[in-house]
Amino acid sequence: MRVKRGLAAHRRHKRYLDAAKGFRGGRSRLYRIAREAVERSLVYSYRDRKVRKREFRKLWILRINAGVRQYGLSYSKFIHGLKLAGIALDRKIMADLAVRSKDDFAKLVELVKSQLK
Repeated sequence: MRVKRGLAAHRRHKRYLDAAKGFRGGRSRLYRIAREAVERSLVYSYRDRKVRKREFRKLWILRINAGVRQYGLSYSKFIHGLKLAGIALDRKIMADLAVRSKDDFAKLVELVKSQLK
């Protein structure tokens, strides 16, 4: 009895074409091009999950720095003061405070300033 392989190939092709939905032109319609596009997109998504973490950290640091400079401090001195004060807030929370609740952030900066003197 001979083996007919059409079903396996069809499933494999369908999987790639489904993953390529939303891609433009032949990248969503032609199997070979769609497969290349999907594989490349998976590489990018893996890489960019790491890049996203870097980008957010940079953004938080920028926001904290902008917030503390209004009170005559630099970012590095602020972080050093936090360590001296024994305050363990992550950058995400501090950046949120600097943007959304300036009063609480001001209290935090004053606390740090008192530790630095």
